[in-house]
Parts: sequence; C-alpha cells; structure tokens
Amino acid sequence: MRKERFDVQGMTCSSCQAHVEKAVNKVEGVKSANVNLLLNNMIVDFDESITNSNKIIEAVVKAGYGASLYNDTKKNNSRQENQDIQMKSMKNRLILSICFLIPLMYIAMQHMLNEWIGMPVIPIFHGSKNAITFAFTQLLILLPIVYLNRSYFVVGFKRLFTGKPNMDSLIAIGASASIIYGIFSIYMIGYGFGTSSLPIVEKYSKDIYFESAGMILTLVTIGKYLETRSKSKTSDSISKLINLIPKTAIAIRDKKEFEINVEDINKGDILLIKPGMVIPVDGEVIEGNTWIDESSITGESMPVEKNNGSKVTSGTINKNGAIKIKATKVGEDTTISQIIKLVEEAANSKAPIARIADKVSGIFVPTVIIIAILTFLVWLLTGQSFEFALTSGIAVLVISCPCALGLATPVAIMVGTGKAAEHGILIKSAESLEMLHLIDTVIFDKTRDNYGR
Repeated sequence: MRKERFDVQGMTCSSCQAHVEKAVNKVEGVKSANVNLLLNNMIVDFDESITNSNKIIEAVVKAGYGASLYNDTKKNNSRQENQDIQMKSMKNRLILSICFLIPLMYIAMQHMLNEWIGMPVIPIFHGSKNAITFAFTQLLILLPIVYLNRSYFVVGFKRLFTGKPNMDSLIAIGASASIIYGIFSIYMIGYGFGTSSLPIVEKYSKDIYFESAGMILTLVTIGKYLETRSKSKTSDSISKLINLIPKTAIAIRDKKEFEINVEDINKGDILLIKPGMVIPVDGEVIEGNTWIDESSITGESMPVEKNNGSKVTSGTINKNGAIKIKATKVGEDTTISQIIKLVEEAANSKAPIARIADKVSGIFVPTVIIIAILTFLVWLLTGQSFEFALTSGIAVLVISCPCALGLATPVAIMVGTGKAAEHGILIKSAESLEMLHLIDTVIFDKTRDNYGR
C-alpha cells in the first residue's frame, strides 16, 4: 500500500469535497481517500500494484475538478502568498459588491424607506409613469454585481449540468431566476405602456426582483469572505511551523563558504551554523561546541550542550558557539518536516462526526433543489400567484447553503491540531482529538522548567 498526497483545484463547498472523495474512492485499488476542503488537498491510500497516481488524478478530472501531485517545496514557499492574494481579491470583490448593492437597494426600496424613516424619494424612479426607468436602472446597477460574482454562475451551472450540483448551483439558480423574471417584468411593463394598460404596468413594476439577486450574491460573498478568513487563520499554525525552517544555509564546499537554498542541501553536505542561526536540517556535529535551544521540538526550556558527534535537529536554534554539522536528513526526511506532515495529516483526517457531515453534504444540494421545485409547484397549485410561488422556491435555494455543515468540523480540527502543534503537542488524527474529552487522567514525563528543576 502507498499513501500519496494530491492538490485539488476547483472545490468551493462541502458538496464538492464529497464529490471528489466519492470519485476517488470508486477507483479500483484505492483503499481510502480523505479530502480536505480547507487545505484544498487530499490524502489517498492505494495499492500501487492495481492503480497509480495518474489514474487517481484522472478520476478527479472526470468528476469536474483539477488535481496534481502535492509539492511540499512549492506549497511551503507560496502558501502564505496565495492566501494573501485570495484574501485581497475576496475583500475587493465584497467592497465593490456592497458599493453597487446600496444604490440598488435604495432605488428598489425607496418608497418603503420613505414611509419608515422619511428618506427622500427620487422622482425619476417613482410612480407608474417612471416604471421603465425604475426597472431598467436596477438592471444596470445589478450587472456589475453579477460580473464581480460571476464565478457562482460559471461553477454552479457547470456542476449542475454535469449532474454534481453544489452550493454554487443553488446560488446560480436562485439569482438567475430573480434576474430572468425581472427582465420578463421589464418587457411586460413595456407591453403595458404600448397597449395603454396601466394595471399591467403597476402589477409588473412591483414584481422586479433585481435587488433580491444582488442581495443574494452579496450576502453569499460576505459568507465566502468570512470563510476565506477562517481558512487563512486556521492555516497560520502550519505556516508558523513551516517558518521554523530557514530559507538558506551556509554550505562549506572546497573549503569555501557558499549561501545556498535549503532545498539544495544534499545528504552528507557540511554546513556552518553560526550563533543565532536556525539549524536547517537534521545532522551531526563534526566540529565545534555550542548550546542549542531545542524547545521548538522537545519542549525542553533549557539549552542543550552539543559537541563532536552530537545529533542536532532541524528547527532548533544555535545559541552561542559556531559549529559545523554534517547533514544526515534533508528535505521531507527532517524532523521538522515530519512534524509538519503529521499536523497536516491530522488536519486531513476525518473525525467520526465529520464523516456524518460529509454524507449529509453529498445529498444535500440535490435534495434542496427538489424541495425548492416542490415548494414552487405546491404554492402554485394551491392558488398562489406565480410571483409568490417563485420567490418561495428561490428562498429555499438561497437559505440552504451546506458550507457551514461541511466546514465547521474541519475548521475546528485544524485549529485544534495547529494550536496544539504550536505548544509542542502533536495529535495523530482527528479521531484522537474527538476522543480527547473522554480522558480523565494525563501522565507527563519529567522535564526541566526555566529554573532547571
């Protein structure tokens, strides 16, 4: 059996996570697949005599998503940068959406705002004679909001047409229904003016739902922004562990000192570690004497003396004397890399409660779509107007977002494992974390405090 980690692209909600997991688990030879929506990756256990990484990637692509082999070096270097870019993009998108939503809501609700709090009515948007101006202006203001949040429509309809609807599908259907009916109302208002039928004009000028579409998209974007912030914060702990590894090191080759990238260190290389430097790889002291702060790895508060032949660990700090070390473990084999890997695997693992949430999320979206259609038909058959039935169906679509269901547990697990890792506590799996509340006795081994006791 082999365990491999993959990056997954295109996931936006817990339904996407369930679809990817289901597709990979169907591949012959795959024992298990755990997909992490927060980290956008998955860990797959598979029998390499039956299947391989390419077949797993192919299964993810067929499911409508993207996948590639996980690259630790690339991830470590670009994780924070990508998060910052995503946060900035989402924040700008949210601010612009709100800027357009405010005038849209004011025009649409001005008569109510006038009655409630005495806000002035804009004459060119008031009254049946200005119905076309009233409706068409709302459509023009809505268009930038739709463009800013076009990803909901692109992803949502793509997933819907491939038979794997997700949360974006609910948003796309609800917003599109509001927009299409609003455009239909504009044509009916024009028809009313053309036939001098004022009742038609009055009826359809009250059935403009552009502000509903704008509100739907903006509110969901607020949720997405908070979700992005949550992902960023929960990844901070892993980023702090990654930052324990220095980016460069001083290598001694042909009796000369060279500054090289940590990724370029090979097993057997001789490295110079000056006072205050962080040791980049696991190694053995071959020259010099010093004291090393190993608290980041062992929790030991007092520095430990190192002489010729002593073992040193990546992520620890050289306190005073300069030493030369011979690299014995590099790259993914170093102690700090193994700790990072363990923390990420714990974040990727599924607690029993999370598996239940995943099962619900997998059938949640299609169930909601069916309920929305039934809601629309039932209200229509019981004699309610088409407009009332439509808005009731849209309401079901919009309020039924399963993201919180799928994100709550992984966020809690990631925060728990990450914070524990910051304090030197390694949690092997999410299941262990969930079982922690049953513990009534904790036994510690002896270690010294700051006073050497």
